[in-house]
Formats: sequence, structure tokens, C-alpha cells
Amino acid sequence: MTQTVVKKSLYESDYFLWTEEMIARLKARKFDCVDIENLIEEIESLGRSEKREIKSRLKTLLEHLLKRIYIDMPDYFNGWENTIEEQREEIIEELMDSPSLKRFWDELFDVSWQGALRKVRKEYQPKGSSFPDTWQFNRDIDPMLNDTFWE
Repeated sequence: MTQTVVKKSLYESDYFLWTEEMIARLKARKFDCVDIENLIEEIESLGRSEKREIKSRLKTLLEHLLKRIYIDMPDYFNGWENTIEEQREEIIEELMDSPSLKRFWDELFDVSWQGALRKVRKEYQPKGSSFPDTWQFNRDIDPMLNDTFWE
């Protein structure tokens, strides 16, 4: 009986070492030794993760805006407002680092809105029915990152 030995690539067996190797090869301009397929996959993944980060932060921002605007629980206002400010700052930093992500704002807003609305409705049932089906305010980047919608 013969056993087949499957040798894992460096990419599969030690990701960190693989990244160091790829960096060294690129710096040395040894382009013929670069693991192009996996490098392309990783670069694509970086772009997706940047979008996911904005989407996640926007979802959290919307959740806390919904709570602050529609839930009358003054003891929680400060915590919700702190989270709103924190998420806004993080989104601003992400967009400063990658301004081209702004072109995805509407798409990310729509997905984030649906997730935020689902979560707060579930969390605040039966009060959850008081949340509107659509965002009632300006959803452009600047107002979302600056406006106080509850005043």
C-alpha cells in the first residue's frame, strides 16, 4: 500500500513566513519567484476587508443612532452617544486611509441599515415596531458622520 504525501505550500503551512518571503522577493525584484496566485488573492482580500470594516462600523453607528433617536431611555443616552462618536471617528479614519471606499457608501449603507434595523427591533421588542422601515434623515457621508439627528 502506497501513501500519497501531500506537501503543503508555504502559504498553507506558515502564512506569516509566506508573507515575509513574498516581501523579500518583491523587494529583491525576484518577480519570477513570487507566488502570484496567492498574492492576488490576498490583495483582493484586503480590499474586501476594508469594505467589511466600514460596513460593520456603519451598522453599529446606525444601531446606536436608532436607539438614541427612538428609544426613550435617558440613562442610556450617554453610552449610545459615546458609541456613535467612536464609530464615526473610526469610519472617518478608514475613509481617510482609503478615500476610494466612499464610492461604496450607498451600497454599504443599505446593507448596514437592514442589519442594524433587524438587531434593534429584536433587542427592543415590542418597542421595536417604533423604528421606521427606512432611514428618515440624510444618509450622505457628511451628515452621517457629523449630524446630531436626535435634537
